[in-house]
Amino acid sequence: MKIKHGMILTAGFGKRMQPLTNKKPKPLLEVGGSTLLERAINLLINHGVEEITVNTHHLANQIEKFISDFKSQAKIKISSEKDLLLDTGGGVKKGTKEFNDNPFFVINPDTLWSNKYSEEVQSLEKEYFTNKRPCLLLVKKELSLDNSFKGDFNLKNNLISKDEKNQFIFTGLQIMKNDHLAFFNKNIFSMNEVWKKLINENNLGGLESNQKFYHLNTIEMFEKISSLSSID
Repeated sequence: MKIKHGMILTAGFGKRMQPLTNKKPKPLLEVGGSTLLERAINLLINHGVEEITVNTHHLANQIEKFISDFKSQAKIKISSEKDLLLDTGGGVKKGTKEFNDNPFFVINPDTLWSNKYSEEVQSLEKEYFTNKRPCLLLVKKELSLDNSFKGDFNLKNNLISKDEKNQFIFTGLQIMKNDHLAFFNKNIFSMNEVWKKLINENNLGGLESNQKFYHLNTIEMFEKISSLSSID
């Protein structure tokens, strides 16, 4: 089985990247000749995703123009949050309504995605269909270029938990279905709330990535990653 739907989260302000993001949204910053958004789109399309939703808020017109000009074999549509920013969970809930009961990828373009992740996308998909539960792609803290991360989760037997010893970081790629979001009877909420509920139910799967983790969360990290001789 193949997942044919995906969502890319591009509505945020990128405050830790200011002043770079005052006039350009962070997903449109370039590393290695490609925007972060283009890298996320290509990862999904190369896996066979046919319908992609991109949510917008900050400098939305720039994201929308990029999507309008982007030549793709996939159908890409905009989920506007122009009037009200819905946070990650609310944004996903609104943007994926048309996916109905189909599972979908959710991807954060803050990570430097490349074709090195192709096999892990396939493995995450296999994990989802094997255990029939939402799942996240995680990476050990030691593989992060940014050593300031404290860790988000633990992972054992492909099941995610949390405690004071969290050794894994969320890479920014996950698989969800709408029924995992329908529980939240509100428009504005974080995916952290969704994950917390699933963890309490022992129903949040995970897969470990073996890739070096490049996360563009500050200007310092953006400059450091941009200066690397090999990033793909």
